[in-house]
Amino acid sequence: METIRITDETGSEIEFYVLEQTTVSGCDYLLVTEDEDGDADCWILKKITEDGEDVIYEFVEDDDILTSLSKIFTELMEVDFEE
Repeated sequence: METIRITDETGSEIEFYVLEQTTVSGCDYLLVTEDEDGDADCWILKKITEDGEDVIYEFVEDDDILTSLSKIFTELMEVDFEE
């Protein structure tokens, strides 16, 4: 499974497993989790920029966008996500 590493505001590096990805209206989104196995919390990340080899993502926090993207990821993965 593909992974990405994100540095948080404290400088700590967090590894996420990419469950699925999609593009909506020209924006790239990733569905990620910290746990490769079993049930775990998921987050949706939006690709902000790509500068050479560095890619910058931000967490999607807007409830309307999260709801829309959750529906898309549910269809892509054929699973049901709990909010």
